Amino acid sequence: MSAIDHLLHANVSYAKTFPGPRPLRPKLRLAVIACMDSRLDLFGALGLDIGDAHLIRNAGGLPTDDVLRSLALSQRSLGTREVVLIHHTECGMQGFDDVAFRAELASESGHEPPWDVPGFSDIRATMRTSIAVVRGCLWIPHRDDVRGFIFDTATARIDEVLA
Repeated sequence: MSAIDHLLHANVSYAKTFPGPRPLRPKLRLAVIACMDSRLDLFGALGLDIGDAHLIRNAGGLPTDDVLRSLALSQRSLGTREVVLIHHTECGMQGFDDVAFRAELASESGHEPPWDVPGFSDIRATMRTSIAVVRGCLWIPHRDDVRGFIFDTATARIDEVLA
């Protein structure tokens, strides 16, 4: 069975116990920006339920242009007010070589990607920068309550990084 077939089978079981639609606006008025790493169970680690928060994920949990676009929509159209950023230990973006990656993609495809994939070396410094980027984004009306945390993949504990 392929991974996609597994998803389809699981959905049949899930749909049988589905409690019905939930409100469009997140109950906690919270947006969480986190890494796409499959080891991060944000619902379990943060005590969230379906419908509590918007979860915006990408490589590294970095506030890229696309993340800021999603966050602007989350706040302006769907009522979120607080923002949590989650980076984590043992991230694949730590030490990542964006220049080499982009060169490899361009060489193989003949087209240079219009985006970059910034890596980092100091996770706490990167978190402070991420917080500053969100707080500095003028498209986001609610920038006062933006906090950042490092998720430890060995213990599942989060540690706040003060900006």
